Amino acid sequence: MVLKTVVQSLELALDRAAKTRTLEERLRHVTGLREIDQAIASSQDLSVTLGMILDNVAQQLGADAATLLLLDRHSLNLEFAGTRGFTTVLQGTAVKLGAGLAGQVALNRQPLNVPDLQDARVPVALRDMLVREGLAAYYGAPLIIKGQVLGVIEVLHREPFEPSAIWLETFEMLTAQAAIAVDNAQLFTELEGKNLELRLAYDETIEGWAHALDLRDHETEGHSRRVTERTVQLCRQLGIPSEKLVDVRRGALLHDIGKMGIRDGILLKPGPLTEVEWVEMKQHPGHAVKVLSPIKFLRPALDIPQYHHEKWDGSGYPLGLKGEAIPLVARAFAVVDVYDALTNDRPYRAAWTHERALEHIQSGAGSHFDPRVVEAFVQLLV
Repeated sequence: MVLKTVVQSLELALDRAAKTRTLEERLRHVTGLREIDQAIASSQDLSVTLGMILDNVAQQLGADAATLLLLDRHSLNLEFAGTRGFTTVLQGTAVKLGAGLAGQVALNRQPLNVPDLQDARVPVALRDMLVREGLAAYYGAPLIIKGQVLGVIEVLHREPFEPSAIWLETFEMLTAQAAIAVDNAQLFTELEGKNLELRLAYDETIEGWAHALDLRDHETEGHSRRVTERTVQLCRQLGIPSEKLVDVRRGALLHDIGKMGIRDGILLKPGPLTEVEWVEMKQHPGHAVKVLSPIKFLRPALDIPQYHHEKWDGSGYPLGLKGEAIPLVARAFAVVDVYDALTNDRPYRAAWTHERALEHIQSGAGSHFDPRVVEAFVQLLV
C-alpha cells in the first residue's frame, strides 16, 4: 500500500514537471513572438528583424542551423538574406526557383520535410556543402502572404530529425512572423520610392515654373537657377538644418513668381519705373503669397518669395521689416540676389567684376544687408 502511494506521488510529480516544462516552453515561444512583433513594429531595417527571427528559430526549435531566403521576382532567384549555424558563407549566393530544396519549397508553395538527408535526392553541390557542415536533417517552409511567395525559411539538424506537432506549430508561427516582416519592409521600400518619385515630380514642376519666369524676363535668364544653388550653399554655411534646405531651394527658385501678376509694360520696361509703376511692382511679394499659400507643400518655402526685398535697416518692402524680424533665409537670399544681378549683363549696363560687386555688397552691410550674412557670403566666395 505504501509502495503504491509512493508510485502515485512520483507519477503526479513527473506529470507536474512535464506540464511545467510545457508551460515554460510555450512561455518562451510567446516571449519570442512578442519580441519579433516589437521588432516589426519599431524597425524599418529588415536585416535586424530577420536576424531576430532566425535567432528565435534556432533557439526555440533547437535547430543546429537555419537560413532565410528572399525571392527576387525579377531574376526568380532565392537570395540568402540571413543564416545561422553555418561556417560556409551563403549570403550573396542564390538558389534558382525550383532548384535545390529551397527552390522546390518556393515553387511548390508547400513545406518540405527531409528527416534524413542521406536518403533524399539532393543536388550534388548542396549535398557536399551539407556534408561539410555535418547537417543531416532538413525542414523548409515558404513565406507566403496575400497569396504571394516572399521566400523560404530552412531549419537543419546534425542528426536525423522528425518534427513533433508542437515543433511544427511553433515553426508555423515563426514563419508567419517572418512573412509579415518581409511584407512590411517591402511595402515601406515601395512607399519610400513612390515618395521620392513624387518629390522629384514636385521639384521638376517648380524648376519648370522658374524657367518659364526667366524666359518671360529675358534680362534674368538663368538667374533663378544660379541664385538657387548659391543660396542653398550660403544657408548651409549659416547653419540652417539640412532638412530645411529643400524649402530654401524651392523658395529661391520661386522668388519672383509674384511677378506673374505684374503687367509686361512695367516688368519689361527698359528704363526707370515711375513712382506709380513702383507701387505696382512692389506688390509682387504679395502676389507670390496668393499664388503659393494655397499649395500646402510650398507654404514652408514662402519666406524668400515674400520677404527677399526687405532690408536690414527697415527700408525695404512689402512690410518694412527690420533686422532679425526678417527671416534668415530671406536675408541670405537678398545678398545672393543682388550679387548675381550685378555680375551679369543687363541691357542698361555691363556686368560688374566680382571685386566691384563684392565691395558693393560689403558697403551695404548694416543697411541693406545683415552684416553676419555678408561675412558668411564673403567667406563662401573666397
